[in-house]
Amino acid sequence: MEHSVCRRLLFNYPSSPPLQNSRLLPENHNLRQPPIAHPPISLRSKAQPSFLLLHSLSATKMDSQSRVHSLGNGSAGDSSEFRTARIGEVKRVTKETNVFVKINLDGTGVADNCTGIPFLDHMLDQIASHGLFDVHVKATGDIHIDDHHTNEDVGLAFGTALLEALGDRKGINRFGDFSAPLDESLIHVALDLSGRPYLGYNLEIPTQRVGTYDTQLVEHFFQSMANTSGMTLHIRQLAGKNSHHIIEATFKAFARALRQATEYDSRRRGSVPSSKGVLSRA
Repeated sequence: MEHSVCRRLLFNYPSSPPLQNSRLLPENHNLRQPPIAHPPISLRSKAQPSFLLLHSLSATKMDSQSRVHSLGNGSAGDSSEFRTARIGEVKRVTKETNVFVKINLDGTGVADNCTGIPFLDHMLDQIASHGLFDVHVKATGDIHIDDHHTNEDVGLAFGTALLEALGDRKGINRFGDFSAPLDESLIHVALDLSGRPYLGYNLEIPTQRVGTYDTQLVEHFFQSMANTSGMTLHIRQLAGKNSHHIIEATFKAFARALRQATEYDSRRRGSVPSSKGVLSRA
């Protein structure tokens, strides 16, 4: 695809301007003057189209002085320093589980999740879809016993991948706040990517199970993720009677709050959003 884009750019590049009508030229104009030579096109030129720079993001490290318009992060038209993709990739292997998680914070909502726990897969899909993250989770575990270990280790690995993707957290909003309704249910989520793990959880799920999924595992997933990511996370139920609706609204609200917190603040100009000048897990 990259080559086809380059070919179109090369073939559509304007040739030398044609000579004007000779009657309009000064008498002493040299009609034999060679056409003006255009400089060769360089794919690393600062005049390079921003979409082409973004397309080659995953394959090429661009010059740190290159600048492109931020797309989806910060305000429209904001000129910000070129950034590499924020991707976290983690593999966690124990005697109980084998978990792989990959997260792209600057994705498009691609979900590819298979944990052996169908309801958890469905909730991970919500994080991808509503957060516009690319989320890939593969897990095998001792689900013949129950879902506890796999659910916990997916949460731990998810938080670790998020920690890796965030890096030094320069320029991000840091805080996220969102309320999501789902029919009769209404869930509020507020979070801070502070480096300090904490979970405040106040869901009243009326049934013990949704399908085969133990609803106690919802809290355990978010606690595990908050611990490894260094996130302060508050989840509050404002309304709701249906267990499925309450849980799904929670994951949707979390996804939107996390998206808000991880997006770039154009006014911050790449600085760390902390008066201390650093945000870290330690």
